[in-house]
Order: sequence, then structure tokens, then C-alpha cells
Amino acid sequence: MSKQTRALKAAFPYTLPIFAGFWFLGLTYGVLMNVSGFSFIYPLLMSMLIYAGSMEFIAVDLLLSPFNPLQALLMTLMVNARHMFYGLSMLGPLKDIKQPKKTYLIFGMCDETFSINYSAEIPGDVDRGDFMFWVTLLNQLYWVSGATLGGIFGSFITFNTEGLDFAMTAMFIVIFLDNFLKEEDHTSSFTGLLLAVLALLIFGPDGFIIPAMLLILAALTLLRGRIESKEVAA
Repeated sequence: MSKQTRALKAAFPYTLPIFAGFWFLGLTYGVLMNVSGFSFIYPLLMSMLIYAGSMEFIAVDLLLSPFNPLQALLMTLMVNARHMFYGLSMLGPLKDIKQPKKTYLIFGMCDETFSINYSAEIPGDVDRGDFMFWVTLLNQLYWVSGATLGGIFGSFITFNTEGLDFAMTAMFIVIFLDNFLKEEDHTSSFTGLLLAVLALLIFGPDGFIIPAMLLILAALTLLRGRIESKEVAA
């Protein structure tokens, strides 16, 4: 078995939950583009080149509104600012990966891909860079294919797609529970939960994500020594 085949075989099972979520949301996005009057070429290219699910949904309204590049820039920064935190967390894992693979891993680091690449237990005979590459590529292929099919067949879909986005919420709950069960010490998990709830109560559901991440980053920085000492002792 080749090096890349081993990496693909190890990565594929981790991406199956993403496949279910991305296809539902991708199809929904493609249908939305279709009923908004856009050719399937739009969701195809946007899912390949933008590859930011939330922003792609928002882009539908931006494309239908009067041209306002400043509004588009600020909206994009606000919606995707959380990726800065992912990038900081991945400085270590990406450090020894060579170009051009490293560039693609940075481009394709969406929420779901980050969750897998940061926390997955990679087999010893599998190269970490190859594993992360296949996770990233498979996840993007799921999104691109779902969005494109939704754009092509959107006019034929008549069922109610309301609530399909909960598939992604459910997936993140499963990932969190899986990590929680593997932890020897739950300080970081409980800290994240409590601060996220606090930010939600203060800033509301539309504006709590960035404050929550800042609070969690500050708290875990302060608690880093204690958490690492407990991990060493364990």
C-alpha cells in the first residue's frame, strides 16, 4: 500500500460525518442559488474558490444587492474572523509541512476540517501532512459536489429543506463529546462551554462567537500551565 493510499484510508472515515452535513448544506446552498436566478456555474466556482459556507450563503444577498465592496469586505471579515483563531492553533501542526501542500491546507481550513486535523489520532505509519491534505480535499469535494448538484437540480427539488443546517450543529456536538471522553482533564472543555454561554447571554446569538473565542483564548492562556502540568502528571 502506497504512502498516499494509507493516508487516504486513515482520513476517509473521519470525513464521513462531514460528508453528510456538507451534502445537505451544499445542496441547500445550490438550490438557493438556483431559485435566486443563478446558473449552477456560480455555486460551483464559489464553492471552489471562496469555500466558506456561511459567507457563500450571505453572498447570495450581496450579489442581488447594489454593488457595495466595503460592505462585502466588512461582512466577510466579521463572519470569518474566527479563522484567525484556527490559524493560530495550527501554527505547530503546519510548521514542518512543505509547499504547495501547506498553502492548500491553509486555504481549505474550514471549521470542520480544523476540528478533524487538530484532534484526530493519526496512525503511526501515516504522514501527518498527507492525512491533513486528504481530510481537507475530501471535505472540499463534498461541499463542491453538493453545491453544484443543488445548483443543477434545484428547480426539481420541491421538499422543505428547513432545518437541514442542524446537521452541522449535531456533528460539532459529536466531535466535542468524542474529545471530551478522550480527555484526562476537562478544564479546557468546561472553560469553553461556560465562556461560550456567558458570551451568548451578553452579546446574543448573532454576535457572541468572536467575543466567546477571545474569552476562551485569554482563559486558556492563563490556565495553560495548570492544564499542561496535569497532562504531564496523567
